[in-house]
Amino acid sequence: MGRHALTTARLADERPFRPYPDRVEILWWLAPPVVATVLAMCWVSWLGRAGRGQIDPDVAARRLGDAMARPTRVSRTAAPRPSSPEERGTGVAVRPSSRTAGTTRRAS
Repeated sequence: MGRHALTTARLADERPFRPYPDRVEILWWLAPPVVATVLAMCWVSWLGRAGRGQIDPDVAARRLGDAMARPTRVSRTAAPRPSSPEERGTGVAVRPSSRTAGTTRRAS
């Protein structure tokens, strides 16, 4: 039998053609995450819309002035140590050695 013969036989049958033999159920387990995602997208777009949360520039300047006039909560006990000119910051933490300058050990 050729390919066309199967098509003709299938068309002659009274039942409609279905790709699966049984009834396929919709993936209902996927519906709650999709609904939650859509709601989250709507909520975030509502929060981020233009014109929300803007403060008058005069009010903002007054608040900044009030905050700068208040005493700071941080108290410094010691001033930062100035670095010496020969000391170079490389970004690598090096512990001070307890050996004398004349003795150097190498792993190689």
